[in-house]
Amino acid sequence: MKILLLNGTIVGKKTRTLLDEIEKYIQQLPTDHTTKIVDLENYELQFVDGRPAEEYNDDMKRLIHEIEEADAYVIATPVFQGSIPGTLKNVFDAVSPLAMRYKPVSIVANGGTLQHHLVVENQLKPILNYFRCMVTPNYVYTHTNHFSTQGELIDEDVRNRLKEMTVVFDQYMQMSRELEPDK
Repeated sequence: MKILLLNGTIVGKKTRTLLDEIEKYIQQLPTDHTTKIVDLENYELQFVDGRPAEEYNDDMKRLIHEIEEADAYVIATPVFQGSIPGTLKNVFDAVSPLAMRYKPVSIVANGGTLQHHLVVENQLKPILNYFRCMVTPNYVYTHTNHFSTQGELIDEDVRNRLKEMTVVFDQYMQMSRELEPDK
């Protein structure tokens, strides 16, 4: 399967650190998968305003295509001002709701306080449910204390939760192979 690891921000490094860690665990799974990390900071993003996808710049068209062609996703998001970043929401606005239907998704998030994990529950999961994604139940939320001052993941419990999430994600990928989506 083609797994897209989406870093839903254009600033900071913690979400990328989490995706790098998850990519290692995906490579250890018994089934062979192709992974691609997509950092939004590497794209010239345009504001999505309802025009057809072919009218956006080449970077936006490439990003939309990469997302729509993936078979499964791990979405990493920071929490800014008690919300997902506007760049991530903008990307969701660009993607066809049919493109992610019945595709597995795992979520990792990072915020400055422990309470910001509710952003996953109250904002990100409803968006993914609208897309009818198969969202794994065990997302991983991290905060500043889980990282060194250089942005390295230093918490062993977080590593264990990421490994467990990856195993569940693998089960969801197996289930998705058996579905015949009604597109």
